[in-house]
Amino acid sequence: MMDRMVAPGPDIKPLLCVRGLRKTVPGGRVLFTGLELAVARGEFVAIMGESGAGKSTLLNLIAGLDAADAGEISIQGHAVEKLDDDGRTELRRRTLGCVFQAFHLLPHLNLAQNVALPLALQDSAGSAALEKAGRMLADVGLQDRDHDYPRDLSGGELQRVAIARALVHGPSIILADEPTGNLDPETAERILELFSSRVRRSGASVVLVTHSPIAAAVAGRKYLLRTSGLIAA
Repeated sequence: MMDRMVAPGPDIKPLLCVRGLRKTVPGGRVLFTGLELAVARGEFVAIMGESGAGKSTLLNLIAGLDAADAGEISIQGHAVEKLDDDGRTELRRRTLGCVFQAFHLLPHLNLAQNVALPLALQDSAGSAALEKAGRMLADVGLQDRDHDYPRDLSGGELQRVAIARALVHGPSIILADEPTGNLDPETAERILELFSSRVRRSGASVVLVTHSPIAAAVAGRKYLLRTSGLIAA
């Protein structure tokens, strides 16, 4: 069964709307075609699938980091495929919080400075941004680590810093690619609760892709990614 578009109300448009998405990889293999997804404000959606199914690629397409072969992606009414590079960058800065498997932390910045980057890009004052970054680090269990550097951290700790950076600026949509993949069960539970609480408190939406049924279980809607699109799980 193909995912049906969310209809949150006659006067409310989905925050994220994906229509007829098709993506192939070099060699012509089809990752997915005809993919449909709509996510309303405050929804938590999990997408599962085998390795190589295209889960990470789907998030890259939504974030405007890759281009689809066909289809449309709309975020807050903005057609992502119609934006130029600057427009997509601005949309990511203002609207999205992205947690990808490559952490992309800057080695010459300490943890608070890394987490504060999205705030700095929104012209937040330096001291206020660093204070907020410190609170966010505490939320992911890294209190009093503000002045450490990425080289001092384990893989799981780096993942938590990346999550803190993705959430610090209060994005409308959180895109999370295996956010608990390097975490122990207790920390994973804490991070998933953090995502859930963000949805409840701020009305943010979460699209999480994962191999883990345990991680997916916290979502309000769950799907399997297939070449024919999304199938309700």
